[in-house]
Amino acid sequence: MAQSPLLKQGATGAQVREMTGLLVDRGYLDAASSTFDLSVKHAVEGFQARHVAANGRPLKVDGKVGELTWWALRNPDNTSLLTPPVAPPEIPPGGSAIGRAALRVALAEMAAGSKEVGENNSGPFVKKYLNDIVPPPANWCAGFVSWCFSQTPQGIPYRYSLGARDTRDQFKRLGWAYDARDRTPEPGDIVVWWRGQPDGWMGHIGFVRSVEGGILHTVEGNKGGFPAPVNTFDYVLGRMDRLLGFGRAE
Repeated sequence: MAQSPLLKQGATGAQVREMTGLLVDRGYLDAASSTFDLSVKHAVEGFQARHVAANGRPLKVDGKVGELTWWALRNPDNTSLLTPPVAPPEIPPGGSAIGRAALRVALAEMAAGSKEVGENNSGPFVKKYLNDIVPPPANWCAGFVSWCFSQTPQGIPYRYSLGARDTRDQFKRLGWAYDARDRTPEPGDIVVWWRGQPDGWMGHIGFVRSVEGGILHTVEGNKGGFPAPVNTFDYVLGRMDRLLGFGRAE
């Protein structure tokens, strides 16, 4: 079978119409179109937030339709994010002792079925990660990372934070931040993205689980549509959008 084309905002033609027709069939778009405009991008993101690829991993919510999203569109009965998570394989070698310990905590939370409950950014898991700093509903990706570090025998090695960029700023001040061009991410390292604007205040953060064959495997919370679970995600390391950098707690 021929490889499906990568489609993104601005694309036009018969393949866009085929893709939007599938979105209509799945209930994410009102009408098929030959133009990949902003409304189609939003529909794609909504679909990606609720579906997984052929390998059972959640789709990356980027509004682009590549091989993984094409497969999910053509296989509507695939497992959704509501499926109870399964613990991933054992952590591979590498990383710092405290980072690996925090990653083990993160994986245990995933195996326990940690997710939002009741409404977006809410529920007992989220409340725990927010650590009484603010009440839910509130963004909780950085709180999840901070909480996992706080549960290690060593304790959290930086100030507990609910901000992804603030966490990275703390890592920079401590000399722990790095770029993937300078060193290879290892298990238990943090990975941080920007949201909104590159120089704004919003961000997202997760744990590195491993790097294999140029693919970065992560454990993240607060990603995807409600009820967003703690789950694993995959990225092509050399083509990551909105990446701010990495950090290794020592």
